[in-house]
Amino acid sequence: MTDITIPAGFVRNAVGHLVPEAQVREQDKLRDQVARELAAEAIPLHAALKRFKAKALSDIADLVSISGERYGVQMGGKKGNVTITSYDGQFKIVRSYADRVTFTEEMEVAKVMVYDCIKAWSKGADNHLLAIVDRVFSPNRNGQIKTTDVLDLLRLEINDDQWKLAMQAVKDSILISGSAVYVRVYERIGESDNYKAIPLDLAAV
Repeated sequence: MTDITIPAGFVRNAVGHLVPEAQVREQDKLRDQVARELAAEAIPLHAALKRFKAKALSDIADLVSISGERYGVQMGGKKGNVTITSYDGQFKIVRSYADRVTFTEEMEVAKVMVYDCIKAWSKGADNHLLAIVDRVFSPNRNGQIKTTDVLDLLRLEINDDQWKLAMQAVKDSILISGSAVYVRVYERIGESDNYKAIPLDLAAV
């Protein structure tokens, strides 16, 4: 939103219109206050997480590099998955890479082929199967098909030639568009061999 000078006694609404402050409901003012206060706290937290991730990746890369130097190995290129653990085993840090999977236009063909299989098997009697498949192929709010749901279809062992052809179309539609790197922190549970994650995202806290 473009910065503009807001006259005294006015506030700007979500569509950019200037509204006299006296005409703004108290509930709207309260909502605005809560939103701004939470956002003001969230922004530095986000920055702190970015700094932590950058430091963690740098420290782990340095550790791997030092290990390589001890054996006269020059480390370079794309790094792999690494797990490092504190000497007493209390903490475990995992750096992992995961491919970013997208789908080409061939996924639309695969979708039709899967629908045809379900229709042939159910003979139009069961719409529940179609509803499940429709959920698998339906884009989310970002316009992306959920990768895990599609890949789950590939794990199904169905001895049907048309289904196998449809699954080949699914495989052909898979496109690796890059990779993402993650840093996960774990703490050992008591004296056991099990670890619990230390959540670094709001959904898991």
